[in-house]
Amino acid sequence: MFGYYISLAVRSLRGTPILSALMVAAIAVGVGASMTTLTLNYMMSRNALAHKDDVLYALQLDNWDPHKASDHPSEMPPQITYKDAISLLRSDIPTHQVAMHRWGGPLALEDSELRPYTVEARVTSRDFFALFDVPFIFGGTWPKEADSNAVQQIVLSEGTNEKLFNGENSVGRTVNFNGVPFTVAGVTEHWQPSPKVHDLNNGNFNKSAEVFIPFGLHRNLEIYTWGNTNGWKPQDINSYEDQLGSEYVWIQHWVQLDSHEQRDRYRDYLTGFIREQKEQGRFPRPLKFGLSKPSEWLELNEVVDGDDRMLSWLSLAFLLVCLVNAVALLLAKFLRKAPEAGVRRALGASRKSVFSQHLVESGCIGLAGGLIGILMTLAGLALIRQLQMGYLDAVASMNWLMMLSAIGLAILSSLLAGLYPAWRISRTNPSIYLKTQ
Repeated sequence: MFGYYISLAVRSLRGTPILSALMVAAIAVGVGASMTTLTLNYMMSRNALAHKDDVLYALQLDNWDPHKASDHPSEMPPQITYKDAISLLRSDIPTHQVAMHRWGGPLALEDSELRPYTVEARVTSRDFFALFDVPFIFGGTWPKEADSNAVQQIVLSEGTNEKLFNGENSVGRTVNFNGVPFTVAGVTEHWQPSPKVHDLNNGNFNKSAEVFIPFGLHRNLEIYTWGNTNGWKPQDINSYEDQLGSEYVWIQHWVQLDSHEQRDRYRDYLTGFIREQKEQGRFPRPLKFGLSKPSEWLELNEVVDGDDRMLSWLSLAFLLVCLVNAVALLLAKFLRKAPEAGVRRALGASRKSVFSQHLVESGCIGLAGGLIGILMTLAGLALIRQLQMGYLDAVASMNWLMMLSAIGLAILSSLLAGLYPAWRISRTNPSIYLKTQ
């Protein structure tokens, strides 16, 4: 019976091509507009670290202006000082811990025709790859002593290795980064979390680092961050050592705590650490620190803000307007078929059968509208990528889940739009249409 209803629906749509096209267009435009914004919000709000949401924590230390309130984690600095990072890295409580920041410079290969080009680097401790589950194609990370000593080793991304060494195993080879020779320790597989949960201070949807170098190279290379640097009081910075010993915050710090016992021990450790620093005249605010899960970190940094959510609601409101128009068009179409429905009723068809037949026709309209709506969504996302010049390439895209959601939304919308018209036509009185003219 369902197949029979579909064949009737196809014949009906062919019989009124202009009206059918208008209904499909109304659904398609509404679905295209709403799915464009919903897809952006869905892709932007994804948690790339959801599988470790219960064990990873972004660290905040409340070493900030004592004249400002700090009742909420958002009022604490999102990064920590270099000297605090060095001290915290000595703790053996976390399973893994990472201190890191953004950097960059020219990368070159000796005796190569490839011209030097600028790459983005992540200066980080060795646990970065284990903590964030960054897979390796070749080799691995540098030794633990590189977190505190000058070890000139480097880890390349898959794309960088492809560009320099044509994708071959480059472990043990030498590259020149910022004028300094580095030995390749490993090559990571393509890794592009979006949003970039591990570093929301320097572009939520920017591309991940192309190379990684050890945290212990700061003094040897006098590394300044390419990311955000913040401070709450004036300081005299006359040398690189002054920069490292200052109260400026520019280091991101993450820890992995696998058990409640670990978390309790680490909280006690942080409490003791802050109290020691208070005795030295630091941390003028009341004792406070933050340990935020990746999901909490995304919310805290407002990766999807109120304007984005408001835009989603407005797009759904626009879809509702399109549905109202679809209801009017469906009602006009179905009422034109009232004589046909009356004859079917007179021949024994039940009201339920007539209702189901026209509801299936509404669903077919929704399916067609959904398919066209997907094309309109893809076009809208492509336009956004072009306008944003690559900044939103990772999120302005549609996966299979969102495509299926678009079709489902279109069919559901059309079925809702078709309820009243289908009910009206099912209530047709056959006697009216059986009278002679």
